[in-house]
Amino acid sequence: MPTLKGHTVNITLAATLRTAALLLSVATLPAFAQNVIKIGEINSYKAQPAFLDPYKKGMELAVEEINAAGGVNGKQLQLITRDDNASPGDAVRAAEELLSREKVDVLSGAFLSHIGLALGDFAKQRKVFFLAGEPLTDKMVWQNGNRYTYRLRASTYMQVAMLVPEAAKLKKKRWAVVYPNYEYGQSAAATFKQLLKAAQPDVEFVAEQAPALGKVDAGSVAQALADAKPDAIFNVLFATDLAKFVREGNTRGLFQGREVVSLLTGEPEYLEPLKDETPNGWIVTGYPWYGVQTPEHKAFFLAYHRKYNDHPRLGSVVGYSMIQALAAGITKAKSTESEKLVTAFSGLSFSTPYGKVMFRKQDNQSTMGAFLGRTKNDGGKGVLVDYRYIDGATVQPSDDVVKKLRPSH
Repeated sequence: MPTLKGHTVNITLAATLRTAALLLSVATLPAFAQNVIKIGEINSYKAQPAFLDPYKKGMELAVEEINAAGGVNGKQLQLITRDDNASPGDAVRAAEELLSREKVDVLSGAFLSHIGLALGDFAKQRKVFFLAGEPLTDKMVWQNGNRYTYRLRASTYMQVAMLVPEAAKLKKKRWAVVYPNYEYGQSAAATFKQLLKAAQPDVEFVAEQAPALGKVDAGSVAQALADAKPDAIFNVLFATDLAKFVREGNTRGLFQGREVVSLLTGEPEYLEPLKDETPNGWIVTGYPWYGVQTPEHKAFFLAYHRKYNDHPRLGSVVGYSMIQALAAGITKAKSTESEKLVTAFSGLSFSTPYGKVMFRKQDNQSTMGAFLGRTKNDGGKGVLVDYRYIDGATVQPSDDVVKKLRPSH
């Protein structure tokens, strides 16, 4: 009988301890949740891996560094990502799920411009803060701009404005244009034609090719451009479309004796895969990771290389900088409430591997710049030479123009 009683006591004690442990775990859940800032990030990871794999690594490095230093306002950052399947509808559904189920504090991300616009509209409707990292369309902060949407990366207008003075110096009259037929490509081509015409009134655009994104028939595109006999070409293709276009253009002699001005081609994600097919002398925007010697970039490069045993790409810089921007904005706001973040981000200065940049008050666009240079086939390896960094603040339209473009509300 004493054994039975002792056994009963042990069972009762064990049950009591289990109950206490359960109650303790439940009680600590809200406290844990309160010590975490959730960043909901949406992107086309499967569709654009060349850029977005390094981009995700850049984000994860920034989160790791910030958390190791104590987090933001005493809280740890938590990154929760979703793939949008390169579909605006899927992106919006992912944003809704991140808000309702995951209870994220902020939304961020987007690569493709039409998806960025869809998420920007969602942010406006839901009145939730959204930091667009990569979508380049000007509509992001101008025609479709809203107070809840900020954009990090230098826009199509900004990068085209970097290229146009170099294009005008070529003094070529007959130009052909090739671009992917969606928001980013359309925006870039329209801006180039507008700015080059203003700089060189006698310019003529003698051919235009606009293949669907990811579906370029490079042979027919290159032949159509060659048949038009342009003096120079403005190219906006990127990723696999760019590689196919370069191969067919080389095969058909399209680039021989012709100047090429090309958006994004100097980015390692797109330049390195060209290898021994890399054309010489194209005027491009890009990122020469091997030659940036500022203290900010050296620190970033070493940290990235230590973590991944690889060099950063431009996506790495964008992902890293986006998290740094969010951390700086949340720190300034002392909150993750959208209205407070909107106020805090206006005029916010923050650190990037390129140095300090800020978000403009007039249109929520950051002043992050880009490198301008020429391509070189260096023993079968594509590199950027004769490059220089151009501050994004120096390639913006006037405030009066922005005011007319951006909705007053």
